[in-house]
Amino acid sequence: MLWRAVWRAATRVPSPSPPRRGLRLRGLDQSPSPSGFSDVAPPMEETVLRPLYMDVQATTPLDPRVLDAMLPYLVNYYGNPHSRTHSYGWESEAAMEHARQQVASLIGADPREIIFTSGATESNNLAIKGVARFYKLRKKHVITTQTEHKCVLDSCRSLEAEGFRVTYLPVQKNGIIDLKELEAAIQPDTSLVSIMTINNEIGVKQPIEDIGRICSSRKVYFHTDAAQAVGKIPLNVNDMKIDLMSISGHKLYGPKGVGAIYIRRRPRVRVEALQSGGGQERGMRSGTVPTPLVVGLGTACEVAQEEMENDHKRISLLAERLIEKIMNNLPDVVMNGDPQQHYPGCINLSFAYVEGESLLMALKDVALSSGSACTSASLEPSYVLRAIGTDEDLAHSSIRFGIGRFTTEEEVDYTAEKCIFHVKRLREMSPLWEMVQDGIDLKTIKWTQH
Repeated sequence: MLWRAVWRAATRVPSPSPPRRGLRLRGLDQSPSPSGFSDVAPPMEETVLRPLYMDVQATTPLDPRVLDAMLPYLVNYYGNPHSRTHSYGWESEAAMEHARQQVASLIGADPREIIFTSGATESNNLAIKGVARFYKLRKKHVITTQTEHKCVLDSCRSLEAEGFRVTYLPVQKNGIIDLKELEAAIQPDTSLVSIMTINNEIGVKQPIEDIGRICSSRKVYFHTDAAQAVGKIPLNVNDMKIDLMSISGHKLYGPKGVGAIYIRRRPRVRVEALQSGGGQERGMRSGTVPTPLVVGLGTACEVAQEEMENDHKRISLLAERLIEKIMNNLPDVVMNGDPQQHYPGCINLSFAYVEGESLLMALKDVALSSGSACTSASLEPSYVLRAIGTDEDLAHSSIRFGIGRFTTEEEVDYTAEKCIFHVKRLREMSPLWEMVQDGIDLKTIKWTQH
C-alpha cells in the first residue's frame, strides 16, 4: 500500500493554477511543477483566456479580506453554532453573533433584528409572503412596482393565487415611482408596500425615505429589496422608516449562498415562517446557520462600511469616464434611467440600430449583460425597460455595464474602446442604419410581413 501511494504521488499530473486577474484576456500559466520526476517536458498547452469582468450587478468577486475571515471556519472552527454543550458550538455561535452585529451596524439596526437567510431571493419571499400571510385575516392587499426583481414579482403573483390583491405601480420614464400614485394606491386593508432601493438593471434609486414616511403615516409596513444598495450607499433603517430589508452577500463582495433580512422589532413586525424545522433564527428561518458564510457576510459588511465613501467616489469617476468616452464617440446612444437619482456603478445604455445580443457576442472578451442575470435566458426585451417606456428596438439594443470595487481605469478604457469599435462595425452592416444616414425616418415606414 505504501509503494502504491508513493507511485501515485510521483505520477500525479499537476492541476492548472486558477486564472489570474489582468487586463483584457486573462491567461493561465500551466508550466509543470518543479517537483515532477519526469525528465521529458510535457507538450505546450494552449493558454486559457478569460474576459474582463464588468457585470458586478450579477455578482461581485469575493474580497480577499472576506476570504481571510472565512477560512478558519471552513477548516478549524467547524462546530454547529446551535450546539450548546461544547466549545465547538460556542465558538461558532460567537462568530455568528459577531457577524450579526456587523450586518446590523451597516444599516443602523439592532443585531436582534437581523435574520440570516440563503440570499436576497429567500429574504424577499419571507418578507412578502411572510407579512401578507400573517396579517391575512384583516389585510389582503399588497403594493409593489412593475420594475421589481423577478423574485418579488413572482412572490406577489403567488399571493394573488392565494386570494390576495396586488397593485403593481407603474414607474415614470426615468424609472422612479410617482409618490402621489403610491399614496392613492394604499387602502385600509393594505398590509405591505415592497419597493426596491436600487434597480438591478438600470441603477435608479427610489426615494426610499419619502416612501418610508408615507407608509409609516398610513400604518403600512414597508419592505425594500436592498440587494444592490447595501454597502454601496448609506442606509439607515430607522431614519428611512424601513420595516423589512433584504440583503445579499454576493452583491457586496461576500460569499454566494448567504444573505439576511432585517425585520423591525419596535413596533414589531410579524412574519409567518416559510419553512418548518428546528426553529433557528428566532423561529423565522429554521435550518443550521452556515457559520463560514455568515462570517463572510459580516466581514463584507464591515469592509463595505469602511470603504463605502472611497468606493463611491472612485466608481463615480470611472462611470463618468466610461459614459463620456462612449457618448462622445457614438451618436444615438441612450442612457436608461434617471441620470441624477442613480447609482453610478450600474450603467444601462441602448445603442440604436444594433442588436444587443450581437454586441454582447462581439464583446466576447468583456463579461457584460443585457439585463438581469435572472432573466437573461429569455429573448424577450427587458420588462424593466418596457416599464419605463423604452421602444422595443431600443430595449433589444441595451447593454448593462457594471463597475465595482476592483474595476480598473484600464479596464474601463478598454471596454469603451471595444464597444465603440464594434457598435460602428455592426451599424455599418445594418440596413436600418444606412436608411437613417440617408435621412429616412424609420417611424414613418409601414413594415409588412410576407
